[in-house]
Amino acid sequence: MEKGLALLLSIFISIAIYPDSTKAKLNSNKLDWSQYRFNSINNPVLDLDSFNLNTTNITTDDEIRSTPVVSDGKMFIGNHDSGNLYAYDIITGEKIWQKQAPNWVHSEMIYVDGQIFVGYGNRYFQDNGIRGTEKSGLLKLDSGSGDVIWNFETDGEVMPTPAFYDGVVYVTTGDRHLYGVNPDTGKEEWKYNLGSVISMSAPNIKDGILYVGGSSPYKFFAVDLNEKELKWEQSFEQVTSGLDDVPPVVSDKGVVYTTAVQDTKNVLSLKEVYNRDGTVATYKQAIKITLGNFINKQPEMKYDHKIYAMDIRSGQIEWRDSLGEGAMVPNNKSGTPMLYDDKIFVGSPITKSFYAYDAENGEKLWKYKSHVNKAPPVADDNKVYFTDTKGLVYGFDVESGELLGKKMLGGTLAPSGPILVNDSLIVGSQDKNVYSLPTEDILQANDSVEKNTDLFSYISLVFVLPIIGLLAGVAVIIIIIRFGVRKLKK
Repeated sequence: MEKGLALLLSIFISIAIYPDSTKAKLNSNKLDWSQYRFNSINNPVLDLDSFNLNTTNITTDDEIRSTPVVSDGKMFIGNHDSGNLYAYDIITGEKIWQKQAPNWVHSEMIYVDGQIFVGYGNRYFQDNGIRGTEKSGLLKLDSGSGDVIWNFETDGEVMPTPAFYDGVVYVTTGDRHLYGVNPDTGKEEWKYNLGSVISMSAPNIKDGILYVGGSSPYKFFAVDLNEKELKWEQSFEQVTSGLDDVPPVVSDKGVVYTTAVQDTKNVLSLKEVYNRDGTVATYKQAIKITLGNFINKQPEMKYDHKIYAMDIRSGQIEWRDSLGEGAMVPNNKSGTPMLYDDKIFVGSPITKSFYAYDAENGEKLWKYKSHVNKAPPVADDNKVYFTDTKGLVYGFDVESGELLGKKMLGGTLAPSGPILVNDSLIVGSQDKNVYSLPTEDILQANDSVEKNTDLFSYISLVFVLPIIGLLAGVAVIIIIIRFGVRKLKK
């Protein structure tokens, strides 16, 4: 009796101390990881009894684009193209089992009471507008053996991470539906037609309400899971991409946060194209700028990256801001936010920068220029850790934005972002590895990558070389004409 009361008291105190924190201090390795990035604020920080992978990298067979899930003494990882699914021992790093999904895996392998749930599917569109070709659906596996218990198939992809609430597994899909699936039987409990395609916007469930963003049309939804009905929806008529890619954040203070991208009328400069794509793409952009109206080829434009805060009761936009303008990226077009210490942290693939905002009033607190980045950061102990597509992980002071250190890991780090376990950072990469290292190693490093920003090369290749070529061409034409005239005179 006394032990039970003590446990309840410890849980109450931990909730009171960490109302907007994910740090689990319940002295157990068997924590339910029931939705994207562990909780509603997208900040997975775990404190486990047993963990020994702080300097161990795990190599898999294919790209990793989802967040590694840690629970039940294991790390659960899915592969992109191959659909391979793994469980590794978090003490020894040994592979416990390996299975395979029927298609791509971008979903996390969420863990609930010995059960693993993972979505699968790809991003290609069918002729009827449904996103996801070949097989799509949701798998349930036994966490101990990896055995597939059931396979719930859908018409569209299940690339977003599923979410578990009140005895039901929920998935949002490329066929415009929200599905509630019975975790024991794998049968459909109910479904709701959202009317929008969900690409990578994993559902966020808080207090029985599911929040998710979609496209075609671009809308944000709040669905009451207890009443099985739409609570509200917010239209984003100016948005042209990204809203359906972003797993939102929901705070304890009644606000939901997301990001999206809008078109602009501003042309992307030749220097920006050169830095991103090189000389040939720059020549093409120059031709489109000068001759676009005649050849019916418009130049590449800039895009505006926006952040939004909405009232969870009504969907009314409380505040919004522009992160800035820049070039579009191929996929994962809009950065995923994270909440820590009453601040929203978010990276922008459009502006290639990291940001901190006051969560209440939307004031931009600080900004740091980096490279293309797509992943939500993770924060603890007044430090926030961002990653980018160049393979770097950065550590910042959450208040000042001071860069405390940056460490090169490798490959394009996963767009789903890192986690913290016992003061170690863990992150997947598209170079097939899961990297694990003490945060102190990040804070003591000052690694960098070489940038393609040589002004001399840019001017020489983009302007001087074409001018020389033009002059040489004119000279050749003059010589030919003069030679022709001489022949006619003879």
